[in-house]
Amino acid sequence: MSNTKAKLTVLISGSGSNLQALIDACGKAALPNAEIIRVVSNKKAAFGLERAQKAQIPTAYHNLLEYKKRFPDTTESKKFEQARSEYDRDLASLVLADTPDIVVCAGWMHILAPTFLEPLKDAGVPVINLHPALPGQFNGAHAIDDAYKAFQEGKIEKTGIMIHYVILEVDMGEPIVTRDIPMRKGESQDDLEQRIHENEWELIVQGTKKAIDTLWKSRQSS
Repeated sequence: MSNTKAKLTVLISGSGSNLQALIDACGKAALPNAEIIRVVSNKKAAFGLERAQKAQIPTAYHNLLEYKKRFPDTTESKKFEQARSEYDRDLASLVLADTPDIVVCAGWMHILAPTFLEPLKDAGVPVINLHPALPGQFNGAHAIDDAYKAFQEGKIEKTGIMIHYVILEVDMGEPIVTRDIPMRKGESQDDLEQRIHENEWELIVQGTKKAIDTLWKSRQSS
């Protein structure tokens, strides 16, 4: 299966710079065994959708707001649990309709629910994610903020990036590849963030390739 190209579905929420790294790498030496079959965004104005369209990649827009309107909470504590569950169920159907081999979360700012992850697991489709921190270091949406603050407080000397498999526990899935990012005295948080992003563009390609290679080996052995 080494000559077979893996079909990728990429989930985004923003500018799509990591998506662009994947687009540029597909079919080339860095990622010869992959093609992107669809880009899905949960933000209508995400620039990543324009990147995909420019590369002639099919896109889809799938937003949570209409689900919150259809499934309003009766109490604040529920945090739109039913809306999120139904949203993710439909997202799984949308993704699986294309029969992808792997789903790549590249700046996807939405915690995936069991109603998404379980159908993907049943279909044998791994889901991987880019997270701007080392395993177990700074989980969640504010990893770079938290790392910068921890460095200013003298608690850490480095942060990092990982590509990992997605499980129910946020940012706790098995790492695929990691990279250390040393902290620098006197560096602004914006400069740190830019340095991390530049490294992300390389690592997401490396991690995707490794995940594909692992998937092919698994399918061959089974």
